[in-house]
Amino acid sequence: MKPPIFLQGILFDEKSSFLRGPAKAPPEIRAAYHSSSANYFAENGLEVSPEIFEDKGDFKINEYSDIERITSANLINNAPIITLGGDHSISYPVIKAVNQKHGSLEILHIDAHGDLYDNFDGDRYSHACPFARVMEDKLAHRLVQIGVRTLNTHQREQAKKFGVEIIEMKDLDLQKLPVFKNPIYLSVDIDALDPSCAPGVSHQEPGGLTVRELLHIIQSIEVPIIGADIVEYNPDRDINKMTAMVCAKVMREVASRILQNN
Repeated sequence: MKPPIFLQGILFDEKSSFLRGPAKAPPEIRAAYHSSSANYFAENGLEVSPEIFEDKGDFKINEYSDIERITSANLINNAPIITLGGDHSISYPVIKAVNQKHGSLEILHIDAHGDLYDNFDGDRYSHACPFARVMEDKLAHRLVQIGVRTLNTHQREQAKKFGVEIIEMKDLDLQKLPVFKNPIYLSVDIDALDPSCAPGVSHQEPGGLTVRELLHIIQSIEVPIIGADIVEYNPDRDINKMTAMVCAKVMREVASRILQNN
C-alpha cells in the first residue's frame, strides 16, 4: 500500500528578485523535521512519522519548465503532494501539474505578498507573479490570500481583475476565517510570518503573523488538501536554524491535516 502523502523538494530560486538562497531550503527543512530536539507528533495527536511520506527527493532544476514535468511524474494515484521550495515561482508549475490531475482548484495562499504582478523586472514568471499566472490560466476558480501587507495599486487592480479574496494582515480576524467547501491547494510563504518569528527569509516584512496564528489557520482547514507548498525559506538569513524548525513544524501540521481530512 502506498504511503498517503508524496513529498518533493524543488531546489530553485532563479526567479528571486532580491536575494538568492531559497534553493538551499529543502534539505534544511528535512533536517529540522528529523531533528532529535523535537518529535514527529502534530498538535492534533497524530504521529507524522517518516513512513507516512513517499519521499521523491530533492530536484535540482535546470529549466523552469522542468518543475511541472517533475511534479507530474511524482503525482501518482491522485495522492496529495507536499512541495518544499524554493522561491514562490515554483508554485505556478506545481499548481499546473496538480490542476492536470484534479481540475480547477480552490487555493489558500498565506503570504506577506500578493504575488499578483503581471510581470516583475520584466519577468512574467518571477516569484512576484505566480498567482497572476495561475488565475490567468484559469488553474483555480477561487483564490483566497491571508496575511498580505504589501499591496500596491497594480496588485490591487490585479486582485480585482481576477476576483481574488484578500484578507490583509491589518484586517485579519482569526474568528472569521474564510470557509472552504471543496478540496484546496495550500501555499505557505514563510515570509507571511513576522520576521521576529522567522528571520530566515529574503523579504523580511514586519507586522506579520505569529507562528501560533499561522498554525491556527492551518488547523482550521476542514476540507481535503490535495497539494501544498512551503516556500521562500532562505537558510542564508536564518538564525540558529529557528526558521528551519518553523518550516518543519508547518510541514508536520499540514501533513496532519491531510491525514485527518483526506
